[in-house]
Amino acid sequence: MKSIAVQELKEKFGLEVLAGGKNMQREIVRSRVHRPGLEFVGHFDFFPTERVQVLGKKEINYLHKLSEDERNERIGNIVKYHPPCFIVAAGQDGLKYLIKYCKEEGIPLLRTAETTTEFIAKLDAFLVKALAPEITVHGVCVNVSGIGILLRGKSGVGKSETAHTLIRRGHRLVADDVVVLKKLGPETLLGSHDGKTREFLALRSIGLINVVRLYGRKAFQDETRIVLDIELTPWQENTLNNELELEHRFSEYLGVRVPHIQIQLQPGRDVAGLIEAGANSWYLRQQGYSAAEEFIKRLEDGGQ
Repeated sequence: MKSIAVQELKEKFGLEVLAGGKNMQREIVRSRVHRPGLEFVGHFDFFPTERVQVLGKKEINYLHKLSEDERNERIGNIVKYHPPCFIVAAGQDGLKYLIKYCKEEGIPLLRTAETTTEFIAKLDAFLVKALAPEITVHGVCVNVSGIGILLRGKSGVGKSETAHTLIRRGHRLVADDVVVLKKLGPETLLGSHDGKTREFLALRSIGLINVVRLYGRKAFQDETRIVLDIELTPWQENTLNNELELEHRFSEYLGVRVPHIQIQLQPGRDVAGLIEAGANSWYLRQQGYSAAEEFIKRLEDGGQ
C-alpha cells in the first residue's frame, strides 16, 4: 500500500506545526480527509481512523462552547484512535486543549490559514494523486491538442522521433521512455513522468534533448489524462484495420480500459499526422459523431 508522510503535507501546503513535530514521519495511507463531527458527540461506528482529520470553524466553535471536562472527554475519545494528524483550518486559535492532547499522544497538529472548504478540496486532490495505484510502462506519453496519448512499441520503432515531430507541430511531451500511469478512478488514468526524465526526450543519433530549452514551456506538461493507447508496429502486408470497423479495440491498465489504435510504420507514412487524426477522431466520437457510421448510413440511404 502506498503512503506519504505528514511532513510532505507540511511542505506541500506550508502548514504550521502546533504539536507533534517529532512525529512528522507518521504515514498517511488513505486519500480523502475527514471532518470529525459525529465523533465529537460520541458516535464512532464509522470513524475513518486512518484519514487526515480536518477541523473547521464549526468543529472548533463547538469545542469552545463545551465545558472543560466535556471538551477533554470529547477530544480524548478521538485522539485515542491515533489518526495520522489533525489540521486546523481558517487559522483558528485558542487551541491549548487540543495541543495538550496531541502532545501527549504524539499526534501532529498543524494549522493553515486557508478556509476549510478550499483547503479540503486541495488536500483531497493531492492525496488522491499521491496515493493512487500506479505502474510504469515503457513508452512515450504526449498531449495532442489536449488529448492524452500513450505511445507504445518496441525499442527503436520510432516512438521518441514521432513525439519530437508532434512537439514541433505544437503538441506537448509528458514523458519519454518511462511513463508512470496512475489510476485516479474507475475510468480515469493519469500519465506522468518519474521525475528523473522530466522534460527530456531521447533521440537516436542525436542524443538527449531538453524540449523546454529547445522549444519553450509550451512543449511540455507534467501530466495528462490518458484516453488513447497507440501502438507503433512494423509494416505488415494485408493486416491493416478496415476503416469501416465499428467495433473499437481496447487496452487495459490498472483495470481502466483505454481505446487502442495500431499504426503500422512504413517509409513515407505521416505517423504524427495519423496520431493527430486519431486524437481528433476520438474527440468527435465523444461528441457522438462517427464518420464510419455516417458513411454506412449514406450507403444504406442510397447515397442521399
